[in-house]
Amino acid sequence: HGDLMRMSISAPGNDFRLGACEAPPAIVSTYLGDDMTDYLEAFKDGKTGEYNPGVKTLNLGTSSVMPFNVPAEDRNRTSPFPYGGARFEFRAVGSSQNVSMVNTVLNTITAQKFKQFADAIEAGAKPAEVAGEALNKSWKVIFNGDNYDEANQQMLTDKGVWRIDSGVEAINQLSADKNKALFSSMDVMTGAECDARAVILHDHYTGTVEMEALVLIDMIQQHIIPSVKEAGSPDLLPSLSLAVGTLKAAVAAIHAAGSPYEKAQLSRVLRLETMIEIRETCDKAEEIVPADLWTLATYTELMFLDQTDPGPSY
Repeated sequence: HGDLMRMSISAPGNDFRLGACEAPPAIVSTYLGDDMTDYLEAFKDGKTGEYNPGVKTLNLGTSSVMPFNVPAEDRNRTSPFPYGGARFEFRAVGSSQNVSMVNTVLNTITAQKFKQFADAIEAGAKPAEVAGEALNKSWKVIFNGDNYDEANQQMLTDKGVWRIDSGVEAINQLSADKNKALFSSMDVMTGAECDARAVILHDHYTGTVEMEALVLIDMIQQHIIPSVKEAGSPDLLPSLSLAVGTLKAAVAAIHAAGSPYEKAQLSRVLRLETMIEIRETCDKAEEIVPADLWTLATYTELMFLDQTDPGPSY
């Protein structure tokens, strides 16, 4: 169900964030740490025993706090779903997201698996064998290394671990037959309700991108083009005017698209391709326009505000 986990964290902001900005990539693997991995590897091979996680001494380097012991299991910050000792952490959820869908997905897939375990055991299977079989089937999702490394990403993709880079395509998985069957069988959502939620999520994505595109049009027309004219730098004016036309045409194409899914697909192209290219043109304008003629906040002011703002005078 890695596709459903990826769907649950699909939001407009996460298309930018996943794989960067200290967020894990859009490849749904899990980090268990060496102690838990070794224990489960032995367990699935029929070797049972008590789990004894290691500890390590943490020294903060200050005399006011003495060194103390902590579990050796440390969460991997590059993993989307790391185990950190007594709990898992879903590190890929967007900061602006409502986590209701995330919790719905996690609780449903967990409940379904426990139901399968219970059915098998009640039918006569040994609990250890049921657990070992489940571990063997799912072992490919366990990865304790660097998820940012491109070679590791390719390795996980080749192993068949779910990878859906586009949030729009991930949302569409909510309408997949296997996922409708999952939610329906657990009396969580009907197939029609899954489709409805996919429509809502796609509409939310499209609406967010449209607002961003319209704001960019206003910024170019009301700020960047006038600043370029005031600076006497006409060379960029044709490309800036063309950018405005491109944005308006893209928004019109989204409105004309047939389904919410098609609208969202066009919106993703607009946001992650067209608008990024146009942004490069705007950046060139900022490079040549004197700061006193640039009516928007400059990158210097945005990134080093504490150094450029003299603050109040008393």
